[in-house]
Amino acid sequence: MGTTIVIGLVVLALLAVVVLTASVRRNDTRTAIGQLSNETARRDRSAVSTTSEEALSGSEVEAAARAERSGGGALVALGDRPPVEYQPYIPPDPETIGVTRRQFLNRSITAVFGLALTGFGLAVIAQLWPRPTEGFGAKINVGKVDNIKTEIAAGGGFFYFPLGRMWLTEYPASALLKAQNTYTFYPQVEQGLQAGVVALFQTCPHLGCRVPECATSQWFECPCHGSQYNQVGEKKGGPAPRGMDRFPMEVTPASDLIVDTGTVIQGPPIGVNTTGQEAEGPNCLSAGGGH
Repeated sequence: MGTTIVIGLVVLALLAVVVLTASVRRNDTRTAIGQLSNETARRDRSAVSTTSEEALSGSEVEAAARAERSGGGALVALGDRPPVEYQPYIPPDPETIGVTRRQFLNRSITAVFGLALTGFGLAVIAQLWPRPTEGFGAKINVGKVDNIKTEIAAGGGFFYFPLGRMWLTEYPASALLKAQNTYTFYPQVEQGLQAGVVALFQTCPHLGCRVPECATSQWFECPCHGSQYNQVGEKKGGPAPRGMDRFPMEVTPASDLIVDTGTVIQGPPIGVNTTGQEAEGPNCLSAGGGH
């Protein structure tokens, strides 16, 4: 039922675009350059033709002129026949040379409505489009929480999961209360944090570079412009506008970690540091400066 309503709305939106376009087209045709006004048409119909048979022809005028120059006779009298009438030049109205103000406004309004309806239609289609059922963009079962923690330890504090384009690190239980009071997105990641893990999107929120780990500092350090993040993705330095983005997490009764890679949560704002972690050794990059 809901799908039928949405499809109906899309059809109505498309019909509205067609009606608006046709209306503007009709107005443009009415005011098209070269169309005679009613006043001009009436004047043309009432005017006497200047090329009637009563008018003096060009050959007759030339013959009379030659005769007068040669002394062979006077210029043929016009009599009652009217001379050829010439209309004075009237410059065109500047507003009718190009697009009129009315045409411009009509077309602008139609373009705005068309863009708005197109955006609405695309949003509706995106909602109807089925989400991926596996791989990036879907909900991924990363595995048992205990196994994930083992992988994190084996990776020196970091575990990269390529199928979900994510980093997984441990989240200390001592920081849970601060996270609950600080993270606006806490309900979406609560189960994962309580289980002791966090799933971070691999890309830097500055310009989208893939962020690698630094084994010596135990931070994430972006090689593109020097942005730095602690082990749970909170910003520590560089030009990034926030901490690393992350994914919603849930833990099943069987202790499987499910990560929704189809929803990206914006990272915590600058200055958030729930774990208090500082660099544990030399940085892999120099201190991030603004680029």
